[in-house]
Amino acid sequence: MKAKQVAVLVAAGALVTPAGAQAHISLHPNTIPAGAFATLDVRVPGEQEGAYVKRVDTLFPAGFTGVSYENVPGWTARIIETKLATPIQKGGETIDTEVSQIVWTWTGPLGKVSNGQFINFPLSLAIPEVAGQALEFRTIQTYSNGQVVHWIDPSLTAEHPSPRINVTAKGGVIQDVAGEEAGPAAGQTAGTAPAPASTPAVVRSTSGGASKGLGIAALILGALGLIAGLGAFAVSRRKTVA
Repeated sequence: MKAKQVAVLVAAGALVTPAGAQAHISLHPNTIPAGAFATLDVRVPGEQEGAYVKRVDTLFPAGFTGVSYENVPGWTARIIETKLATPIQKGGETIDTEVSQIVWTWTGPLGKVSNGQFINFPLSLAIPEVAGQALEFRTIQTYSNGQVVHWIDPSLTAEHPSPRINVTAKGGVIQDVAGEEAGPAAGQTAGTAPAPASTPAVVRSTSGGASKGLGIAALILGALGLIAGLGAFAVSRRKTVA
């Protein structure tokens, strides 16, 4: 086998990764500001013994007028659009359609998603101007053994919740909020008040907060060291006087 072919196979194999038990179809990142242009991964696990994922059919909420998808080896993608009742003006152009659905179909041999694995389907898109809403991407997953799983339940605690993103205020940061695998509820984002133990943690893509935290910790440790040093000095002086 040629070196180039080996490189392609290795790269394609990296797209399929072991998945955790009882995983859900989910979106990453899952907290994105209104109007932001982002790359969104649709993460699909394989959870059927002796079967593999054959098809993934994702329905889009309203407001997505343009979506691009990454070419994932072993999979074909088909975008379905619907006519808008009222055309809109965007970027000096008249838009009369929006994306309503995308269908991924496994054609093999690469990219096979068996039990205990998952795959990411990256999408490039602009988030609608709907701050404060949780957008559901209801998804139907079909396996090679004929089993069909409907990830369409609006409840985050359901067995098969619909994957979703939380749209935050315009100009904010893109985040991945952990804790609810399907995605956060509307309006759930990082705040200034201390969060209760049950509130999901927030993973940010920037390092400024971490650097600031380390700086504060260093100042505290320095102050403690100074206090300890002054105490030792005072004890030493008392002994000398005595």
